[in-house]
Order: sequence, then structure tokens, then C-alpha cells
Amino acid sequence: MKIAVYGAGAIGGHLGGMLSRSGCDVSLIARGKHLEAMRKNGLKQIIGDEEFITYPRVTDDPSSLGTQDYVIMTLKSYQAPGVVESMQPLLGTYTTVATAMNGIPWWYFYKQLGKFENTQIKAVDPKNKQWDHIGPERAVGCITYVASEVTAPGVIKTANTSFRYQIGEPDGSVSERCSRLKKVIELAGINCEIRPEIRKDIWVKVMGNVAYNPTSALTLAHTGAMIKNPEMNLLLRNLMLEVMSIGRALNADPGNQIEKRMKASLERAAFHKTSMLQDLELGRAMEILPIIGASAELAKLAKVTTPTIDTVLALVKLRAQMTGQLPN
Repeated sequence: MKIAVYGAGAIGGHLGGMLSRSGCDVSLIARGKHLEAMRKNGLKQIIGDEEFITYPRVTDDPSSLGTQDYVIMTLKSYQAPGVVESMQPLLGTYTTVATAMNGIPWWYFYKQLGKFENTQIKAVDPKNKQWDHIGPERAVGCITYVASEVTAPGVIKTANTSFRYQIGEPDGSVSERCSRLKKVIELAGINCEIRPEIRKDIWVKVMGNVAYNPTSALTLAHTGAMIKNPEMNLLLRNLMLEVMSIGRALNADPGNQIEKRMKASLERAAFHKTSMLQDLELGRAMEILPIIGASAELAKLAKVTTPTIDTVLALVKLRAQMTGQLPN
């Protein structure tokens, strides 16, 4: 089985290193100083008290890798449309593309029965490049719960020591391609579940994304500090409630997961900086539109009122614009 991880940052680097250590034929597509460091010194992982180095195949040229069985997309969501052309050599007739990225996936409405079937989401895929040139029939959902960051070129540090992935077909079936992917991920030491209602799980993850990511960029606070602050705790809850209302209106009710999400965040990643806060501090573009922007777009589609989401979106967009960190 040949697997390419497209984007070897915090999540992709963690996954690539774990797959490489298990003996998987894995290639990492990266760029810049991070790529050069991995070429020279390997990929170093720091997980709790454990450190190890692996030497996966690394490149900035997807055409050098040939057709893959799986391409796991771990880029920032706003970067994905820009690599559609370069990833074409990776895609064969039976290649599966797993979207392990924050926010709402571009294929979300594929095979969702009802009036919104095949609706395309502009905040995620503004010119339909992913839909048209990857093809939703290749896509499977992939949700990750791993608190990682790139601490130096070629070095990935992970705050939690137990890792969880959820994967699922847009049509809810338990497919052979999901079963094979589950097996290889679990062989790498990562717990992986096949979920029959992956859209509900997407909304559970988006609850945390929408609540913690933009607010951390606005406050410069890590997750635990926000949860423990009474005023911020109320704001986080309101954001999560509005996300739940969007999922419910789209027939993918995630259920009331607020207490569970906050407890898990305190236990596993209280001092972890969100990806958006990491990007802000490093001067990189922030993943605003695919996370909170897409949620606001789908709220309007479903005719759901989301005043807290809309307010936070306006604030964090302007924050990013003022420092040149709003993509596109």
C-alpha cells in the first residue's frame, strides 16, 4: 500500500512519522526549511517523554511519487485548492483522498440525500477546484484528535500521548477502502474508528474548532486558560451551541457534546496552542474561512441565526487583515 501525506506540518508530520515507524510505504510532501531539515536529519517526533527519528520519503514534487493508494490531505484547508493541479500525478482510478483538515470538508454535501445534495461550499472550495479535479467520489472523511505543533524544522512535538482518528464514507457505508485505511493507521499506533455518520462527527470537531481557534487568536490564550475564565467559558459555550444548531438544521445533529468537549480539552490539551494561534504568532496565514467562515455560510444556507459566530468571524477576519494573515 502506497500512502502520500500531503502537507507534513503538525498533523501530517505526526502521522507520517508514525506510519514510517510502523514500516508503511509512506511519502511526505513538504516544502521549505521543514523539508530540508527532514532530508538532512530525518523527522524527529517528541511525544510525551519519548523521542524518535524516522526517515520517510520526503519531497516537494508530487510527480516524483507516482500513483498512490491513499492521499491524506493534512494541509491548511485554505491551501488545498492551490495544490489540486500538482497532486494530479498521485491520483489513479482507485486512489482514495482522505481529508484530514480542520473545518467543513469541501465534499460535505456529496451523497447527502435531501435538498442540499451536491451543494458546494465557497468558503472551503471557492472555485470548485477540489470538487471538479479531485472528485468527491474519491473522498473519505478523516477527523484527527492530535495536539501537535512544529517546534523547529524537522521536529514535531505532540502534547497528548493517545491519538484518535475517525474516518467515514460520505454515504455512511463501511467500505473496503475505509477498512484498509483503518488497519494501517492502527498499525501505526493510532486509534481509528470507522464512523457511519461522519457528518455528525465533523460537527463535533467543528464545535471545538469554531470555539477555540478564532478566540485564541483574538485573546492569545491557550485552550485551558479560556475554558477556566468564566466570561470566556460562556462565550465558548455560545459558539458551540450555535455550531450544534447548524448541524441539527442540516440533519447531522452532533448532540450536546459541550461538557465532553471541554473536559477532553482540559485533560488532553489545556496548555496546547490552537493551530490558529500558532499561525498568528508565526506570521502565517490563518485558517479562518474554512473553519468559522464555512460554518457561517452553512448557517445562512440552513436559515439558522448565529449572532455569536458572526461577531467572532468579523473580529478575527479584521484581526487577520490588519497583519496580512487572511488568505485570499
